[in-house]
Amino acid sequence: MLIITAKLDSGWHLYSQYLADGGPIPTKFTFTPSADYQLDGKTEEGTPHKEYDPNFDMQLMYFEKESVFRQKIKVLGKKDFTVSGTIDYMVCLEQCIFPPAAKFTMTVKGN
Repeated sequence: MLIITAKLDSGWHLYSQYLADGGPIPTKFTFTPSADYQLDGKTEEGTPHKEYDPNFDMQLMYFEKESVFRQKIKVLGKKDFTVSGTIDYMVCLEQCIFPPAAKFTMTVKGN
């Protein structure tokens, strides 16, 4: 299982992966395909806060302070390998920003 933790400064919100269209940009994980592993299901997230936002005129789901995301994988070989990819996200405080995708790389032990 891969675990990605986002830590947020006080007051900032990171949006859930599961938002309705027409609102802020949801968090999105993209994993680089590899012959060393296979994704097992969707990326899971903790329990977000839910709140109506009059700016977007919709119910929003977001995280404060910290959010933990988990992705199950099936290891397909015996050698160690890396998992890499990007995270697209939007964060808001007084205003919203959509920074460039964050890149990640993790080393995983083979079977």
